[in-house]
Amino acid sequence: MIRISARINTFNEEDHIAAALESLAWADERLVVDSGSTDRTVAIAESLGARVLQRAFQGYGDKHNFADSQCRNDWIFWLDADERVSPRLRDSILEWRAREPECHGYLAARRTWYWDRWIGHSGWYPDAQVRLYHRARTRWDGVPPHEAPKTSGRLGRLEGDLLHFTRRSFHEHIAVLNRYTDLAAQARHQAGERPSLRRLVGLPPWVFFRSYILRQGFRDGLPGWLIAVQAGYYVFAKEAKLAEKYFARTPPPA
Repeated sequence: MIRISARINTFNEEDHIAAALESLAWADERLVVDSGSTDRTVAIAESLGARVLQRAFQGYGDKHNFADSQCRNDWIFWLDADERVSPRLRDSILEWRAREPECHGYLAARRTWYWDRWIGHSGWYPDAQVRLYHRARTRWDGVPPHEAPKTSGRLGRLEGDLLHFTRRSFHEHIAVLNRYTDLAAQARHQAGERPSLRRLVGLPPWVFFRSYILRQGFRDGLPGWLIAVQAGYYVFAKEAKLAEKYFARTPPPA
């Protein structure tokens, strides 16, 4: 039988970590890589039998690659603290581990709870992501803050959903968008990318239209409208912050 390490990266996740770890009770190892939480995240994780390591935050990709390197098994399942493995997904993994793998990585659909409902459209579902993979064939890479596991070889698909309990308030959602756009603009600026008026003016309305109309966000009610607005805001803020860095000038003396 294939042995699997399940891992979670954390920072101040005391509200989520217990439920996330409990949904991983089927794993052979549960590893939590923390970045100096100041709440009860570490104490809760240890009380539930997880192995906890500390890693100073140097970027999401760095933290993921470090966590993979510390797992005791070659097959890794990763989970965010605000996610849960549904019973159907758990059963799918247990069925898979009893036979010889046919692929080097496996996708799982993610279903998100936002405001008062499960989101079924808006580009948020099925949101398939590589979640189970062989670490010898996988490395985390990409433009911050959207690093992702890059698996060489065939990809399969697991049945069942990851359950994602995302932003608990509009305020939190905006705060996260601002943090992510800061990281994205900084990475693009460091890479020498120049701002584009076409992207700054044209991309936000296009992203809104794609989310709300083409991806049928209107079927998700008011949450679908908010998702589309914030998707447009995300690309606007990312482009504006890149332009701000590019055109930054030292103010003249008073």
